Amino acid sequence: MRRLYLSSTFLFWLLVTAFWAGSLWAPPPLEAGAVAAEKTYGAADLARHATPANCWMAIRGGVYDFSSYLPEHPSRPDVIEPWCGREATEAYNTKTKGRPHSPYADGLLDKYRIGKFAVDRP
Repeated sequence: MRRLYLSSTFLFWLLVTAFWAGSLWAPPPLEAGAVAAEKTYGAADLARHATPANCWMAIRGGVYDFSSYLPEHPSRPDVIEPWCGREATEAYNTKTKGRPHSPYADGLLDKYRIGKFAVDRP
């Protein structure tokens, strides 16, 4: 019984030491409020994703990949498809009919965000 106790105690402290040593090699955690660098896309990048099967849009400074969302959108896809591959903030803000999207829709944007939009300057 004593042998079982000693071997299990040794194994326990060996594992504790291994976890501690592993934490020394792990990258430091991000500070509160810190955000990982986001990829930046320009208008040319958006233009390469202008089909319903590969649909990116820039909205409010972010770039979103809506390819998988188009079939799930509550309205007809042909309402959204013309905005694939383009800057679509005004269309999103007004639904092209003067009505804003719901807070629920705003919350969905984060799920599809892939980067930020850089306005190309001449």
